[in-house]
Amino acid sequence: MTLDQSALLEVLDAVKAADVNDRVRQAAETIYQALIEAELTAVIGAAPHQRSEARVAQRNGHRSRTRATTAGDLDLRIPKLRTGSFFPSLLERRRRVDQALFAVVMEAYLHGVSTRKVDDLVKALGADSGISKSEVSRICADLDEEVGAFRDRSLASAAFPYVFLDATYCKARVNRRVVSQAIVVATGVRGDGWREVLGYAVGDSEDGAFWTAFLRSLKARGLGGVQLVISDAHTGLKQAIAAVLLGAAWQRCRVHFLRNVLAQVPKGNAEMVAAAIRTIFAQPDAAHVREQLDVIAGMLGRQLPKVETMLRDAAHDLLAFTGFPPSHWKKIWSTNPLERLNKEIKRRTDVVGVFPNPEALLRLAGAVLVRAHDEWQTGDRRYLAEGSMAQISTPAKAPTSELIAA
Repeated sequence: MTLDQSALLEVLDAVKAADVNDRVRQAAETIYQALIEAELTAVIGAAPHQRSEARVAQRNGHRSRTRATTAGDLDLRIPKLRTGSFFPSLLERRRRVDQALFAVVMEAYLHGVSTRKVDDLVKALGADSGISKSEVSRICADLDEEVGAFRDRSLASAAFPYVFLDATYCKARVNRRVVSQAIVVATGVRGDGWREVLGYAVGDSEDGAFWTAFLRSLKARGLGGVQLVISDAHTGLKQAIAAVLLGAAWQRCRVHFLRNVLAQVPKGNAEMVAAAIRTIFAQPDAAHVREQLDVIAGMLGRQLPKVETMLRDAAHDLLAFTGFPPSHWKKIWSTNPLERLNKEIKRRTDVVGVFPNPEALLRLAGAVLVRAHDEWQTGDRRYLAEGSMAQISTPAKAPTSELIAA
């Protein structure tokens, strides 16, 4: 585009009047404004105060808008119309920063950097007015497309013998109230030993209906080949697993179980009880695991009958891992791997504190999970050795039930 003489003289006057260190910013601001006015003239078919039969709308003043660039903040005036609306194509709607600053803000957001620190960072990059919390949220809304595509991807291309389920809680505003929102996450181990993030959702509570809907969404996306589900003993979750993942065994997380036991034990006995129960999982084979549980239950029952009852009642679900290769036991008898992922989500979300809505919470949690998934896929170590995974390729699980019930 070639500027006419009057436009060039306007730029020259603005540059001459500006401080030496501010001339680039002033020139950019003047050119931006001239281009905006020229575009509006083309859109409505008439220049200011021009009479024209081609005119389709009337100007109606301006509204101020600051655009942050690496040359500094540009104070622009966006024309308004009496009817309809106009937004310059030179500016991207609802964005204050250029592409370089956009990338920086999004990366900082994903790393859990606070809004105040993002504001300081944007100022250091040349945007003198900084950036507001709401603007960060608008920028990061562009993550929705990426996160949504990952969340809805097909799972039908591989079997997932092991599936881990857990939830964590964050705060969000719903109907103008701050409420606790559950983030439920599912991860799985493929038949070749690699891990994947299978899915995630945000909801009002961790009840049975919510878990059922979540598991059904995984099944609808192609989840199959599940032989063992590892989770805590949340009643709604247990019911959902039984209703949706038919044919899969359930492993009660040993860590959650131990916490439940210790909650019933006097503090003075807690260390002894914990050490005794851990010996159950230190045995070399399934037969010795069962035998040790019986011994420990009887021993603790002399002083703590409630603990004995809990151990015997939970034996079937607590020892489900024994129906699988011993080399897998340490990685399938608890939800610890998923707990670590939940801690990473909490580390990022704690910086925000209260999310403006559940969608913003889902966006950030989803972005964290996408990154974790990608790191697993590009890592140099499988979660479980491919050769050992071949030992569980047979879908029949009857021997497991017989082994545990024996």
